[in-house]
Amino acid sequence: MSSLLEQGLGKLGFGYMRLPIKDGRFDSQSVNEMVDRFLERGFSYFDTAFIYQGSEDALRESLVERYPRDKFQIATKIALYAIKDAADLRMPLETSLKRLGADFVDFYLIHALGGVAIQNADKYDVWSYLQGIKKEGLAKHIGFSFHGTLEELDSVLANHPEMEFVQLQINYLDWENPDVRSREMYEIARKHNRPISVMEPTKGGLLAGRDSTAGRILKELDPTVSPASWAFRFVWGLDGVMMALSGMESISDVIDNANTYDNFKPLTDAEHAKLQEIAESIRSIPRIPCTTCRYCVEHCPQKINIPSYLNIYNNMLAYNDTNSTAYSYSMGASFPGVKTPADCVNCKACEEHCPQHINIAEIMSDFTDKIHSVLSKYRP
Repeated sequence: MSSLLEQGLGKLGFGYMRLPIKDGRFDSQSVNEMVDRFLERGFSYFDTAFIYQGSEDALRESLVERYPRDKFQIATKIALYAIKDAADLRMPLETSLKRLGADFVDFYLIHALGGVAIQNADKYDVWSYLQGIKKEGLAKHIGFSFHGTLEELDSVLANHPEMEFVQLQINYLDWENPDVRSREMYEIARKHNRPISVMEPTKGGLLAGRDSTAGRILKELDPTVSPASWAFRFVWGLDGVMMALSGMESISDVIDNANTYDNFKPLTDAEHAKLQEIAESIRSIPRIPCTTCRYCVEHCPQKINIPSYLNIYNNMLAYNDTNSTAYSYSMGASFPGVKTPADCVNCKACEEHCPQHINIAEIMSDFTDKIHSVLSKYRP
């Protein structure tokens, strides 16, 4: 297991989930420039997934078709929701390899393991399947990303030593967050001596904005560095971390993250304390009390996924980050037939069935107005 920590991957991974968009499509010129600079700075790990719409194709066009195969590593993931029968197991990887234009992947993960996904992994014996494709040479390393409970993580790592690494959501905001429990997840992975790939080190970019809640506080601490640099120093300072993924949206993100890595300094005790103070401050901001019961969706004539948008809206309020909010909004709206808050007809049928008595129609209107000016970056 430790060999993954010794491979010199560079500890910065390029996440192909939040690529820059132009005229409703991935901006190929900008993506190519980002890939070029990323490789020039000595990094080589690219992360995508079967379910990231257009991502694997974009990776083929910007990387695989432009560079020798030995210059980079590809990580992608199997989506268990696509498996309806044991005969379907090979379909996701075959599809991914075709999209990627590759004969193999370097890292193959079970996507979002936890709860029902673990039951399906057991039902279809995905564990043996992954070991099989590794023997075939279709994947060099196998592991999983995780979104379950502490008990489930402990059990999976104990029962499946063949899983070489685990991808966890870790950032300084979620480190002591009782809903995410990043620290405890990290400690379980360390107990089982598994290398860790970190996802969401900047909480989907919400800890990276200079005008965000975190950004304004950190500017007072040191105006010469970016808010994102603090987030990466936090995760890179943890033992056992082999990789931290960054969903970079511009070449400036690539340069900033690369500079942080090249000039990495562990956080001091005082800096650790300051980050936790910021985390507590953000978590204390009042939020819309949605419990995701989905009664609103059942009675919405437009079938808007109201709980999902309320969560995005909550993030906008807590982090004061309209750019990340707009991107999340835009990506959700990119799927055919998906309705957004802009489609709300103000009938208030949702409010009649909301146990929390939330003024949903007003929020849908306010949400749309607040991000209208930045949506043009992501939608034609």
